[in-house]
Parts: sequence; C-alpha cells; structure tokens
Amino acid sequence: MTKQILIVDDDDDIRAVVRVSLEEFAGWRTIAAASGIEGLQIAQTKTLDAILLDISMPDMNGFQMCEALQANPRTQHIPVIVLTAKVLSSDRQQFSGLAVAGIITKPFNPLTIWSQVAEILGWNI
Repeated sequence: MTKQILIVDDDDDIRAVVRVSLEEFAGWRTIAAASGIEGLQIAQTKTLDAILLDISMPDMNGFQMCEALQANPRTQHIPVIVLTAKVLSSDRQQFSGLAVAGIITKPFNPLTIWSQVAEILGWNI
C-alpha cells in the first residue's frame, strides 16, 4: 500500500524538492502545507503515514504543531520527522521531549531524503 506523507514547510522550494524526492524515488503520495496551522488542519482530516515537519515557521512553529498533534487522539499516532536547520543541543533536547521519530537536518540531499525517511520509520522499500 502506498504511503501518504504530509510535508510541512514554509519554504516553497524545500516543499517542492522533498515532494519530488518522495514521489519519484519512493513512489509515495505527498500533501504539502505552507504553515503549521495548515498542516495541523490537514493532519486532522487526512489519513497520513508520516509528517515531515519544519521547525522554523511563522504563525505556528514546528514545536507548537508537534505538541498539538500529540495532544489530539486523531493525530497522536502519526510519526513526525523533524526537517530542520536547527541542530543546537538545546533544540535536540526539545525534539526528544516531543517524541519525534527522527531528525533530518538541512541542507539535505534531495536524492536520498526519501531513503532517510524510510530508514527512520523502518519502512522497507
């Protein structure tokens, strides 16, 4: 069965590159959201296998979105992979407190990000 992944990032180029990688190399379906608020609305209404989530976004940042996802019984089961340029130890501690599935740092390799997602989630390709 084809996986469906939500990509939440306020950068149009990042969303496009990640989308192409996941769809073309892994054959997964993707849905894109430009903000945490939009991503949260999609997560509450669609069936998702995973969420790739940027941290630095206006309106609702990734930490806030992750907390909202975990507080909702409809979305708390969805694994979240943080996609971020933030790699300070204090940020990593905050990520671990949110129980995210993994972290992919920016800049990432667009040719291999799909395999990083599969590895983090234990999906066989």
